[in-house]
Amino acid sequence: MSDCPLKARLVSDMKQAMRDQNKELLATIRLALAALKQKEVDERIELTDNDVISIMDKMIKQRRESIKQYEAGNRPDLAAQEASEIEILQKYMPQALSEAELEAFIKQAIAETSAQGPQDMGKVMNWIKPKVQGRTDMGQLSQNIKKLLS
Repeated sequence: MSDCPLKARLVSDMKQAMRDQNKELLATIRLALAALKQKEVDERIELTDNDVISIMDKMIKQRRESIKQYEAGNRPDLAAQEASEIEILQKYMPQALSEAELEAFIKQAIAETSAQGPQDMGKVMNWIKPKVQGRTDMGQLSQNIKKLLS
């Protein structure tokens, strides 16, 4: 936990949620910490903040998918629960990028990788992904890159 202030913040917030008896916050933070622990154990690694952000981003994505499923299944109660978890997890994510910032990143990536067209999409994604992970929707990012490359 030495080089991972985000994980330390989660642990600290979990303790505070216990003291406050905030069951919803506590349950969500415990889910996040369990996912982090799983990754550490599976891969025998010490997580960095980027690893934590990546895992939390994945958790948020899963919850968005669940919301769609629950709404399709007419279960607004479960959809609301997932939305509430997203809100909590979002607090630990870096500040989202604005459209202008995102476009600037994409243009920089295209220049740095000397990308010429859609066939260079992979090069651009590999360059940009670590810099924007958790700060933007990757699907939207991909569409924006395609648009600028074609």
